Amino acid sequence: MVVFTVASMLCGLAPGPALLVVARVLQAVGAAALVPASLALVLQSFPRERIPAAVAIWGAIGAVAGAAGPTLGALVVENLDWRWAFFVNLPVGMVSFALGSKVLPEGRERNPGPLPDPFGVVLLVAGMSLAAFAIVRTERWGWLDPRPASTMVVAIALLGAFVWRCATVAHPLLDLELFRAPAFRWANLATVLFAVGFNAMFLGNVLFLTQVWGYSILRAGGAIAVGPSIVAVTAPFLGRLAGRVGQRTLLIPGGMIWAAGGLHLLVRATTQPHYLAHFLPTTCLTALGVAFILPQLSSVAVQGLPPDRFGAGSAVTQSMRNLGGTLGVSLVVAITAAAAASASDDPLNAFHRVWLLVASCGAAVTLLRIRLPRRNAAIHSTALPRSAPPSAPAATPDPVIKEVPA
Repeated sequence: MVVFTVASMLCGLAPGPALLVVARVLQAVGAAALVPASLALVLQSFPRERIPAAVAIWGAIGAVAGAAGPTLGALVVENLDWRWAFFVNLPVGMVSFALGSKVLPEGRERNPGPLPDPFGVVLLVAGMSLAAFAIVRTERWGWLDPRPASTMVVAIALLGAFVWRCATVAHPLLDLELFRAPAFRWANLATVLFAVGFNAMFLGNVLFLTQVWGYSILRAGGAIAVGPSIVAVTAPFLGRLAGRVGQRTLLIPGGMIWAAGGLHLLVRATTQPHYLAHFLPTTCLTALGVAFILPQLSSVAVQGLPPDRFGAGSAVTQSMRNLGGTLGVSLVVAITAAAAASASDDPLNAFHRVWLLVASCGAAVTLLRIRLPRRNAAIHSTALPRSAPPSAPAATPDPVIKEVPA
């Protein structure tokens, strides 16, 4: 929280783009520590049967922020200055620090060991950056140009080297043994795909409202805020329902509802603004899809892990979301920028591709749900700590994870 708040102040004070980007990177470092740690604290504070409802409420709180964020940001930018979009984080950070230091419980791994492999960080950042760069630059280079293809090959090679290093070093950045748990493995794959569609939908709709329908930033923020509000209301109820019927059951309709939202815009949207008939139904459908999908993926991915691995598992799941988000944003930028550069291309064609991508991601989540364990099967996980502590005698691990203490 301290890093994120200080970085927000530096963003607002930045005299130019270069320092603004550096401060944004620092802000991301703070967020990378803050978000998975908050989820891990939630997971360790509840018995296993209440985790779906607890994670859904955790997600609903984020949805409230998502509902207020676009509108508040638009108000600040239009009436004050873009710098105040960062300065508003300062009082929030101060209050969070004061309250968090008093009321939040602490949770640590029993045998954390040294810090993870720093070279793995370099490989992962370089690989993801090059992958995003290759996708975005197709707007200038063209999809058939050899330069984006060769850049993507290098990115894939770096990511492959990252996985290889994680499998060979003593203290990897990404503990591959976590993926021995089927729920963790398949839920994270579904999380990547859903994050691609989620970020493509969010950015694509902002661009559609402002570029095609001619909405102002403030009006577009208000139009989009309806969706997160629906998530905030419905996610806790669906989380409690998941505790009864299992997350796997809710992911079937969730993926289909989400896909229906993308298909609705694909079929109905035109260059003439029709918010109530065209955009609002899609917003409602995609919001319900998020409430059905996102909290369930977050909880089913980690609830089968040992309690002292919640932090590591939550961090991996949040990383998968950011990985998918990076790809989703990059694809939207490439698709829409290429259409804008072509005077002969119908402006709707680019957004048709975006909405088709969104619908495909929803369908993929529904299909991948087949690979998830059935209700309560996730607690029989094979994802165990990498090794016993040095002072402990060797023993055959019990594959059944004990209940999380209340």
